[in-house]
Amino acid sequence: MRSVIFDLDGTLADTSGDLIEAANACFRALGHGEMLDPLTDAATAFLGGRAMLRLGFGRLGLEGTALEQEVMREIPVLLTYYETAIDVHTELYPGALEAIGRLGSEGAAIGICTNKPEGLADLLLCKLGVRDAFGSLVGAGTLPVRKPDPAPLLEAVARLGGVPERAVLIGDTDTDRETARAAGMPCILVTFGPGRRAVAALEPEALLEDYEDLPDLVARLLP
Repeated sequence: MRSVIFDLDGTLADTSGDLIEAANACFRALGHGEMLDPLTDAATAFLGGRAMLRLGFGRLGLEGTALEQEVMREIPVLLTYYETAIDVHTELYPGALEAIGRLGSEGAAIGICTNKPEGLADLLLCKLGVRDAFGSLVGAGTLPVRKPDPAPLLEAVARLGGVPERAVLIGDTDTDRETARAAGMPCILVTFGPGRRAVAALEPEALLEDYEDLPDLVARLLP
């Protein structure tokens, strides 16, 4: 059995708009206005809440310990904002659900390994109406470690009843590339995420231009 594991943010879905809105809500509440731009800062959004807060507070002139203290103070606030409006702008990338359906019909087991907190990932998938498409979900907090440690990826495969030798990770960043390498699995990186075609420099086993091509790529890597 093949196991196909997906990253979530920037791979399966464009979540950047709702993430940036949650970060900007924090800055507005502090009286700073909107510090992040939904378009130019989308790549930072896919790196998570702390990355967005660091960027915003850095633009306000904070650095070092003072910056990190503000980040740690605001991250619970950001997560609360995000949870209350998690699917306002978020959409699955075109063709993703159809590709997952085809992979499943061909006998593959499908899972998710994300650095988004597990509860928020589960909530988002339910809001999008696709939670049942995934047999496993491992997120931040599921284990004591997160990507690029290979343990969450290996856990996502194990929960499907799969083995690493017959598994592949679909992702969008160097974190996904390093996670797959550490787990001894091939990696497919999407070119429509924040890194665009620059992800080719990470030398994944394959690049994904369009979800229509994913089942064939998986079959080539896991014959």
